[in-house]
Amino acid sequence: MSLFLDVGTGAGLSSSTGVRPFLPPLLAGGLARGDTGIDFDGTSYRFLESEWFLLLVLAAAVLAYVAERSVANRARDPAERRARTRPLDLSFALAGLVLGALLFAGSLADGGHEAWPGLVAGVACAALAWVAVGGVIERARIRLDDSASALLTAYADIAALILAAIAILLPPVSFLALIGFVILIAGGRRREGEKYAGLRILR
Repeated sequence: MSLFLDVGTGAGLSSSTGVRPFLPPLLAGGLARGDTGIDFDGTSYRFLESEWFLLLVLAAAVLAYVAERSVANRARDPAERRARTRPLDLSFALAGLVLGALLFAGSLADGGHEAWPGLVAGVACAALAWVAVGGVIERARIRLDDSASALLTAYADIAALILAAIAILLPPVSFLALIGFVILIAGGRRREGEKYAGLRILR
């Protein structure tokens, strides 16, 4: 049962970094410093709750916000904004993969388990979430103006934070989130298939 719960925590934390990368490790590190639901101290991943690491992630979060606002303000229309934000999205995805791997491994180490499988599983969970949610955000940006696009990003941050909190406090629920991501991906591909089928009919 302990392994099951620790895997649930790791899966939820890593997938939350795939949604948005920076707030979940801040929440996990802050709670770990107070030994609330998770504790990296005494493991090789204790740096996840260290001040220098949390400050580094916080600085990255601030820079990411500034960069997103700067790129969005320079874009003349949603299509251009989508093109300009693509490199940022890819950099956020990479950050999510790295942070997700560390958080999953740290969760396993916290439970006294072998940590290295968490590095692999963390990358997989973060990638799953990024493909699922990133696809939704990318499609929505085409139709939204600047203010609505910024609000969408805020919603994604809130969703990532909530998922991270659930992963720590109610680990089994994380598995439901993974199922939800799979459903989102399947639904997106089905809609793409219907769109292409409609285009073929028009031709």
